[in-house]
Amino acid sequence: MWKNKPPFAKRGLIHKEAAAATPKFVAAQLEKDAPAAAAEEPALTPVPYKAGDVVTLKVVRESEFGAFLDAGTGNTSDDILLHKLQQTEPVKIGDMVPVYIYLDPHHRLTASMKLPKMKEGQLGYARVLDVTRDGGFVDIGAERGVFLPYSEMRGHVSPDQKVWVKLYRDKSGRPAVTMRVDKDIVQASRKAQDVKVGDMVTGTIYNILDDGFFLFTTDRYIGFLHRSEAPAKRRLDFGEQLTCRVAHIRDDGRLNLSLRPQKENALITDAQALYDLMQKRGGRMPYCDDTPKEIIKEKFGLSKAAFKRALGHLMKEDKIYQEDGWTILK
Repeated sequence: MWKNKPPFAKRGLIHKEAAAATPKFVAAQLEKDAPAAAAEEPALTPVPYKAGDVVTLKVVRESEFGAFLDAGTGNTSDDILLHKLQQTEPVKIGDMVPVYIYLDPHHRLTASMKLPKMKEGQLGYARVLDVTRDGGFVDIGAERGVFLPYSEMRGHVSPDQKVWVKLYRDKSGRPAVTMRVDKDIVQASRKAQDVKVGDMVTGTIYNILDDGFFLFTTDRYIGFLHRSEAPAKRRLDFGEQLTCRVAHIRDDGRLNLSLRPQKENALITDAQALYDLMQKRGGRMPYCDDTPKEIIKEKFGLSKAAFKRALGHLMKEDKIYQEDGWTILK
């Protein structure tokens, strides 16, 4: 019909500008052929679960390795393995099983009947399993430790240390934990009640400032331990558990805490410590009532008032005297 077919006709395609110049029956034949060539394959149903999910799935088949759970895609190749080692009790086909979903070493979705003790968004006091060059891993009770990025750590973190963490999902969607829990603990706390000055309370450190340490007690109270009320030579760290004396109850329901004994007992303890020190130094030390408070704090971990009370106690017992800036045993 055409002596010279246009290029679009040879290729079996319709060019939008040439369509108008093409005889109707030729154009119709070309359009009939085009959809067949451009037909798309049906879309696959994605697996609706991801690592970190806790879901209840149906056992659909069994193998020598364990049971396979229905992934909900209609494709058996997507079924999720519940290995025999990850079963807390035997399962059979048809059972609906609560499981924790995680990634195996080959990055495949795998299931475990060992469920985590924390849910996404919750706080927990958890043990650090390991610290690597990539970050730490924390035990939340699941089959695998959960990632603690270096950017979410606070202070020095080491294996077997217990710390306060919050479970969340990172940008990639995988479960992770953070030690930045200040606001969450404040929300979870309550005002102190049924407690009085002098009582002992137990708590764990969740935040550290230049001035001291914030603790979350077993009764969900927030307490603050000023550095002057903590032993000077003792290094306190995140997650450390302390039993402290209530020194003051604030109007907002928080507690001021102390690791020092009450003044009456501290007087005797401090005086004995100074006396023992002078005995080790040949019966004298180059410190007295006039020594600057900064030096006293650095050398003895005492306030100047506590230092002077201890010296006064020793003088009253006629055990020491002071001369030219020195304190000397009698």
